[in-house]
Amino acid sequence: MEIWLNPSCSKCVGARDTLDEVRVPYQVRAYLDQPPNAAELADVLRRLGARAWEVCRTGEPVAGTLGLSEWPRDDATEPRWIAAMVAHPELIQRPILLLDDGGALVGRTPEALDDAVRRTGA
Repeated sequence: MEIWLNPSCSKCVGARDTLDEVRVPYQVRAYLDQPPNAAELADVLRRLGARAWEVCRTGEPVAGTLGLSEWPRDDATEPRWIAAMVAHPELIQRPILLLDDGGALVGRTPEALDDAVRRTGA
């Protein structure tokens, strides 16, 4: 499993603590320091079964600067959303768990973390 996280985020710390507690092995990607490219982010969205705007942190200051709340949410503009998140990785929801079974989850809730652990067989 790979976990995309921001080390200063409490939800990310909670996800790591949960995985450590049940001894699920994982690799960390500090995505603010190692931002994904557009293809990587598109693959993560596919694995999540989500659209870009569904995992975009629209409350971030840069979202306001970019005017994201006014952007259309459709097939034609999804590449624009992805480009914005690649350019400003703080817009990417966290933590994202990339599971070994090919799926992915946003690990913000205990239920999502339980699902991730269950899917690892731990």
